[in-house]
Amino acid sequence: MSRMIEPLALGRVIGEVVDTFTPSVKLNVTYNLNKTVSNGHELMPNLITSKPHVDIGSEDMRSSYTLIMTDPDVPGPSDPYLREHLHWIVTDIPGTTDASFGREIVSYETPKPVIGIHRYVFLLFKQKTRKSVSPPTSRDRFNTRNFSQQHGLGLPVAAVYFNAQRENAARRR
Repeated sequence: MSRMIEPLALGRVIGEVVDTFTPSVKLNVTYNLNKTVSNGHELMPNLITSKPHVDIGSEDMRSSYTLIMTDPDVPGPSDPYLREHLHWIVTDIPGTTDASFGREIVSYETPKPVIGIHRYVFLLFKQKTRKSVSPPTSRDRFNTRNFSQQHGLGLPVAAVYFNAQRENAARRR
């Protein structure tokens, strides 16, 4: 298992959200210009209120990508019976650019975890053609696997996730 995949498997992103894949594109997600998302690291809710800057490190500008941000831990990680909640979709992002060059089909929704520590997952898919991805009917009970299959996206080409919990939640040391 590659070093990029290992934290995704340990964090159960692989298995609960997507199947095993081989990363082939660099994905860099940054909040507030200086808080880079790293697998499994915690970000405080006050840092994630605005949509992040997302760089796509593809070699080919002619390729198009879809970015999905989802929370698989709704309403809480111990019983995620409402899995998943969709927070953001940007499609038709040209390779070698960033998400601001894409077409936002589901607007960014600020994460607001209520119960426990939630994982917020960014998944990048390579599109076969531009304008081939349409918005889902609902943010609730979103299913990344089904959405990917319905739009012919296949497996992700990159993924990264962070953890967040309610601002005033008790922190364990």
